[in-house]
Formats: sequence, structure tokens, C-alpha cells
Amino acid sequence: MTRTSEDDRKAKKTGRLAAALRENLRRRKAQERSRHAPQAPESRSPAPRNDKGR
Repeated sequence: MTRTSEDDRKAKKTGRLAAALRENLRRRKAQERSRHAPQAPESRSPAPRNDKGR
């Protein structure tokens, strides 16, 4: 019976490792995308419209 529990532990460990690696890769890709993306201007109010002529 010890063999099954060792295999189960190994399977769980590799599953956790794979999930952690996928999450890490996803985070690094998002970080790289934000690094190369054009910087968005800081939130500011839109320019006032001139509707007097209408």
C-alpha cells in the first residue's frame, strides 16, 4: 500500500508544480505585454466641447 500513496503524492506534487509554472508564465507574459504597451495617459476629463454654434 505504500507504493500507491507515494505515487499519489508524486502525482499531486507534479500537478501543483505544473499549475504553478503555468501561472508564473501567464504572469510573466502579462508583465511583458504591459512593459511594451504604449503608456495610457493618466485619467483626465475630456476636453470641453464648444456647442454654441449649433
